[in-house]
Amino acid sequence: MELNKDADIDTSQVTDARGSGGSLGGGGLGGIPIPVGGGIVGTLIVIGLVILGSVLGPRLYDDGDQGNLAQQCSTANPDRLNEAECRNTLYVNSIQNYWQRSLPETFGKPYQATDTVFFSQAVSTGCGTADSGVGPFYCPLDRHVYIDLSFYDELARRFGAKGAFAQPYVLAHEYGHHIQNLLGISADVRRQQERDPDGANQLSIRLELQADCLAGVWAKHASSTTDAKGVPIFTRLTQADIDEALNAAAAIGDDQIQKKSGMQVDERKFTHGTAQQRQAWFSNGYNSGDGRQCDTFSRAV
Repeated sequence: MELNKDADIDTSQVTDARGSGGSLGGGGLGGIPIPVGGGIVGTLIVIGLVILGSVLGPRLYDDGDQGNLAQQCSTANPDRLNEAECRNTLYVNSIQNYWQRSLPETFGKPYQATDTVFFSQAVSTGCGTADSGVGPFYCPLDRHVYIDLSFYDELARRFGAKGAFAQPYVLAHEYGHHIQNLLGISADVRRQQERDPDGANQLSIRLELQADCLAGVWAKHASSTTDAKGVPIFTRLTQADIDEALNAAAAIGDDQIQKKSGMQVDERKFTHGTAQQRQAWFSNGYNSGDGRQCDTFSRAV
């Protein structure tokens, strides 16, 4: 994978809250630690969290120092593409550029851009307060993606997903949840979970696998995404990059996380899908390049 050194990085699509001093106040989300909750938390698929977010209200962080991020990621900085903040912002630009074009064409719905929030240690969101142990997640109430960039170190060190393309896969998965939210899929799943609590985990798995599939769809078209001036964001994507995404998808399968945490594999506690399922649905999205082929709710998973 090679990012285009001439591409502009639009830092307005990211909120840098790392210096805002967010803390775990009383109550809070409770979180879902990575070793127990199944890797990427996604939409925090626990109905109680969404209800809690309604009580706690909107996010409570300030916007940090956006000027520093813009300066750090400007073309005046020759090392900008070596900086995790800038690379991840460019990944966000690519993902949103794709869905801006594709969502109306594929699903007949306009795309609504949303921020990714970089935080450290803890952050207050529309869904409540979360700490870094929750992993990256999407809050459907404030429509933001949240990530502590140190998660990537954890992903590589503890779960063996070391490739560079693991990072955009993580972000594309979370933006898959944003697409589900815009299409009304997330709300429909929450209603079904309320009606059928015993089936809540299976519904969560289908939602997560669909997000994996949508991430694969973006990956198929990533090389055609551009900055605001039409400059390509990627100069090269290879099968090795896709293999890195597949490796990351497998590493955060429910079964693999339980094994690596010294736990017995218990399918009753699955919320995101097995390693094989996550790889299969990412591959389905990548091979088809079509979000309409990501219907995990009417097909066997």
